[in-house]
Amino acid sequence: MSLKKSVLIIAVLLLIDQVSKFYIKTHFVLGESVDVFSWFKILFIENSGAAWGAKLSDFLPVSESTGKLILTVFRLFAVAGIGYWLYDSIKKKSSKTLIVAVSLIFAGALGNIIDSVFYGMIFNDSYQQVATVFSDEPYGDMFYGKVVDMLYFPIINTTWPEWVPYFGGSDFRFFEPVFNIADMAISTGVGILIVFNKRAFGKSKETQTDTWADYVARTESEKE
Repeated sequence: MSLKKSVLIIAVLLLIDQVSKFYIKTHFVLGESVDVFSWFKILFIENSGAAWGAKLSDFLPVSESTGKLILTVFRLFAVAGIGYWLYDSIKKKSSKTLIVAVSLIFAGALGNIIDSVFYGMIFNDSYQQVATVFSDEPYGDMFYGKVVDMLYFPIINTTWPEWVPYFGGSDFRFFEPVFNIADMAISTGVGILIVFNKRAFGKSKETQTDTWADYVARTESEKE
């Protein structure tokens, strides 16, 4: 798979991700939701931490702002590492499956890092108001932005039966997390690597063909 095709995948995903986030940020108040179906809602939340809303300050003796900065810097290094992995995979003519998967992961990681790095200084906050772009009163500085999430799939929204130990009578929702297009790209890429592991990390058809051609040429030369 060529570098141009990989860049195209990344560019399309980034465009969809950022357009959707800008739309939600400039049209929704924080916590506002719209029912698309009974099992699918657009729900605007902001995530200032890692996956599942966890914060570094929850685990380490650092302030929330310091934890946020450390997390953002770590994400930058992670994106750089994934980018090198993608470039190296294309250079080595790895399998198409691997390159597509890494392209998805890179696009998703880059999409969320854009939020973390820039959103704090170009948007004002969304509490009880719709945010504006390039506000005179941004809610944060560079590296202190919050990731915009909006896709919510409460496929099952019910109550545990009273006879169920401990959980009886409490609410039960599946699927609970709220996420975005970038998260979907990352999850899809990782899923491809897990499900199609052998295909992803095996030799590409092009590499296999070249290897067979080299073998045939070497065999003919030995006969001569």
